[in-house]
Formats: sequence, structure tokens, C-alpha cells
Amino acid sequence: IELKAPCRKGKKLLVLDIDYTLFDHRSSAENPLQLMRPYLHEFLTAAYAEYDIMIWSATSMKWVELKMGQLGVLNNPNYKITALLDHLAMITVQSDSRGLFDCKPLGLIWAKFPEFYSSKNTIMFDDLRRNFVMNPQNGLTIKPFRKAHANRDTDQELVKLTRYLLAIAELDDLSALDHSNWQLFTDDNVKRRRHA
Repeated sequence: IELKAPCRKGKKLLVLDIDYTLFDHRSSAENPLQLMRPYLHEFLTAAYAEYDIMIWSATSMKWVELKMGQLGVLNNPNYKITALLDHLAMITVQSDSRGLFDCKPLGLIWAKFPEFYSSKNTIMFDDLRRNFVMNPQNGLTIKPFRKAHANRDTDQELVKLTRYLLAIAELDDLSALDHSNWQLFTDDNVKRRRHA
């Protein structure tokens, strides 16, 4: 874990994947910004008000820093990235259906920062559900952002997810939610739930 900014007391934690989540790493472009998911900076700025943000990629730290640097994520004046994690923080698990595969155990973050983060205040976005097999209640499977040139003008995923993140930010326990139904969730649902 490479710490970039101090953890903030009272904030929830948002853990983000890079490839196909924030960035289309398979398409080619002269400028990496052309492959960035639309509304990325607006999304991170809005999320930062309520969440500390960590980036966790299944690639090397060198690549994570290069890519996030090129996209202007590491030095943006409107938000800070709390930490970067790479493939070395992943563990290999075995399942009957999938065999051996690597995943991202959120327990690693919780063990390192127990006074700040737990299963109750953490949510992770990844396009691969298997990456949060150790913490299924904390994972949200994001629609992959592929073919950036064709989809750049229509992809609204981060706009919708911004609304979801801000709607659930007041809740005491994020792990009690069914994140697979996030698109059905609105501010009204939260208000009803809080006053029930």
C-alpha cells in the first residue's frame, strides 16, 4: 500500500479498480485522456466529499502511478487519492467453480487502518466480480468501459454511480446493502430507510 494522503476521520472508503473501470486499457489512442472514462474527475471530486479514495489495480505500482499521473488523478486540486495498491496486495484463492485466481481482499486495508475503515464503511468498484470474492457485501460490479472511441459520448456510468455513492454516504453500514441493485436506489429510498 502506497499512502499518498492522510486518512480522514469520519469518511467512508471508496476502492476503485483502473482497467475497464476508470480507463479503457485495450483501445489505442494518441493521448491517454481519450481512453479515460467520461466524468472521471467530476466523479472523484464528488466522492471525495464523503469518501477517502484508494486505487487498486491488478498491475504493477509503476503502471498505476504512470496511468493515474497521465489522467491527472494524482495531482488534481479538487480531490486527493489516499493510497495506491497494486497486484502485490492481491491474494490467490481457489474455488470449485473458478479454480485458482487472484482477488483483492479488503481485509488487508482494514487491518492496516482499523481506526478508519471497516466492512461497514467501505465500498469497492470493479468490473470483475471475482475480485471481491472475499468481501462480496462490499463490492459493486461496474459496467466495463470498453471501446472508448465508440462509447465515450454515451457512457454515463460514473454520473449514475456518483448519485448512488452520495445517496448511501449517510448510512451506518454499507455492507447491509445489496449493491447489485444500485441502479434502483435513489435518495428517496435512503430517506425512507432512515426514517423507518
